Amino acid sequence: ARQGQHSVAQCCAVLVVPAGQAQVDATVKQLLQMLKSADQASQRLALLCLGEIGRRTDLSSAPSVEPAVNSSLNSDNEDIRAAASLALGGVACGNLARFLPALLRSIEGAGGQSKQQYLLLQALNEVVATVGARKAADTRAGFTDAQVQQVLDLLVSCSRAEEECRNVVAECLGRLALLHPAEVLARLRTGLSSDSEHTRCVVVGAVKYMVVDKPHPVDDLLKDCLLDFLMLMKDPDRHVRKAAVVALSAVVHHKPGLVAAGLEQLLPQLYDQTVIKPEMIRTVDLGPFKHRIDDGLELRKAAFECLDILLTALPHVLQQQPDFLVALESGLKDHQDVKAPAHLMLVKLAASPGGGPAVLSQLDKLVEPLEKTLTAKLKSDAVKQEVDRHEELLRSCLRAVDALNRLPGSEASAPFAGFLKRTVMAGPLRDKFLAAQAERQEAEGEAMEL
Repeated sequence: ARQGQHSVAQCCAVLVVPAGQAQVDATVKQLLQMLKSADQASQRLALLCLGEIGRRTDLSSAPSVEPAVNSSLNSDNEDIRAAASLALGGVACGNLARFLPALLRSIEGAGGQSKQQYLLLQALNEVVATVGARKAADTRAGFTDAQVQQVLDLLVSCSRAEEECRNVVAECLGRLALLHPAEVLARLRTGLSSDSEHTRCVVVGAVKYMVVDKPHPVDDLLKDCLLDFLMLMKDPDRHVRKAAVVALSAVVHHKPGLVAAGLEQLLPQLYDQTVIKPEMIRTVDLGPFKHRIDDGLELRKAAFECLDILLTALPHVLQQQPDFLVALESGLKDHQDVKAPAHLMLVKLAASPGGGPAVLSQLDKLVEPLEKTLTAKLKSDAVKQEVDRHEELLRSCLRAVDALNRLPGSEASAPFAGFLKRTVMAGPLRDKFLAAQAERQEAEGEAMEL
């Protein structure tokens, strides 16, 4: 229903705007009445329609629109607030000179009100995205130089805001860099040495949004300074390190050529993020029991996901690296959220011509973590979600075992052969293992038919 309303709003705008100013005025008046309705779905649709019409034509001649949309940002309904944010951004696109300064002032004035500032920043993000789409179709469309500086100044000033706001700021900066690469990159580079970990997190997070599939003018400029951003994997703050890892993942996924020359420096830092670090694990006393919190888990998950993307995009770089196999072995011993991508990488590596021999050379070491995963027991009071996650982890692990079992020469490993006999092919795991093999054979058959 929500997506349907977006489509209805776009159709409304496409029909109304070409019909002329009189039709626009009449429709806007009707939508403002709908906005006063008690029905929340009608309010949301009215806001979305106002945003789509405003994106396509100047609504500055309807002075009631801007205050009505701004008022909806304070609605008790989350969907209405989100629609109002989109509408505010859409309306601003129709007349940047009239509406953009007011939006920037509102964002600045909302400092300390994170929920309000988040919605206003989302509106600005909508403006930047729309201007970007317009400029792709018409090189004359876009921000003026003065507007670029105003937006850039505001975004940099918001880089120390709450986390949800900072994420939008990073996206805005990345999208703005696609429009004005030199100006934005120069400003972001100054933030790399900021004394605020929040600012450093934002500037490296912006890189994620600068890399797009098609060739872009930002590529040449980014290539010269990309290493400066990604080496924030050495930052003392774990959130900055994670942002750098996620940025590396985006670059490797979209344009591995931009980073290939720097991998010799980057990989040791990436491997370091896969290590379980005792100093990042803390225990919280909750009275009758104690809770263990691993502050490094999300960072390790991001690091292993990055390695998986690297293995797909640049397999020759990782396949023969001893440090990669060390990291993979560590992942097999980690939390189940890390084990799953580690299992997947093991399957890919074992199946590749360059990686198979490397895996075979370390096969004996892989037996222990795989066996521990398969023999781990759930608590007697485990809930259904825990049971389902455990079963999925078993299937993930057994797919990795199947991949190892198919390696030519794996039968020569006494530890692996013993593991297959006593654990995998014994008891209830046997049927699960055979099911994993059948699933793989079926997928191979379908691939051959294609």
